[in-house]
Amino acid sequence: MSRGLWVQAEIIAMATDLAEFLGAAVGLYLLFGVPLFPAGLITAVVAFGILALEQRGYRRFELAIAGLLGIVFLGFLYDLIVVGADPGGLAAGLVPRLAGGDSLLLVCGIIGATVMPHVVYLHSALTKSRVACRDDGEKRELLRFQRIDVLIGLGAAGLINLSMLVIAASLFHGTAFATGDAIQSAHDGLGRLVGGGAALAFAVALLASGLSSSSVGTYAGQIVMQGFIRRRIPLFVRRAVTMTPALVVLALGLPLTDSLVISQVVLSFGIPFALVPLLMLTRRRDIMGTFVNKPLTNAVAAAIATLIIGLNAFLLYDTFLA
Repeated sequence: MSRGLWVQAEIIAMATDLAEFLGAAVGLYLLFGVPLFPAGLITAVVAFGILALEQRGYRRFELAIAGLLGIVFLGFLYDLIVVGADPGGLAAGLVPRLAGGDSLLLVCGIIGATVMPHVVYLHSALTKSRVACRDDGEKRELLRFQRIDVLIGLGAAGLINLSMLVIAASLFHGTAFATGDAIQSAHDGLGRLVGGGAALAFAVALLASGLSSSSVGTYAGQIVMQGFIRRRIPLFVRRAVTMTPALVVLALGLPLTDSLVISQVVLSFGIPFALVPLLMLTRRRDIMGTFVNKPLTNAVAAAIATLIIGLNAFLLYDTFLA
């Protein structure tokens, strides 16, 4: 079971690495006109530099990622303010609904992009380094840090994803750009409909997002290997391996937007493989002691896992059997 969970976790880490690596390459292309394949090679060099920070301690690595995410947040916040949004339409859009197979695919992709399952493992590893956990009091302090981190991390990811949807809906619904399926179309549309500043903010945010998340994906892959099969390989070797699929996509000229969406859908399928074992372990008093889950926590987590599994199963049925 451990080997099986390790294999799927590695696939999930590589899927997100593919998406974010492509995003960073596209960001370089939009900002500086660098062709996509050379942009991918530049992205690889920068990602190696970010990973080198980890060798000097977790804190510098975390600060670098936090700084990049801050750039992402500010970039999309600027676009959101410039574009504006209809409050009534925004509120109505928050009501969950499905409008056919295409929307189901995007729903699963958004879930995977927001709750990246491989980060469950990485986040735990990074948080553990903050407190020694010699007694129950220090364990409770660690849990307090973890709750704050999760609240900030998932809150920021949710706001960024929401802002991207609102910007796209506000700008392109009912226009000639609404049918475009490429990231470059969104960038060009922002430039034409709003201005160069909004397009620049979009490209910078895309680049920063790709650099931060691709480094996180590589490091998460190392954590799951250590945890599941007790093996370790140098991070730079792993980075060289995980960037290969993205470079192949860039070299072959495959559709970037489709590749990005599918990779995020793959992340959605990985969530139950992280959530269900986590729930099975944390509900057991013989493992958790006084920190065992409360019945309400078990019920809510089981309901969420069931919902995500149901969405994934429905997507498979709608894609291959309907």
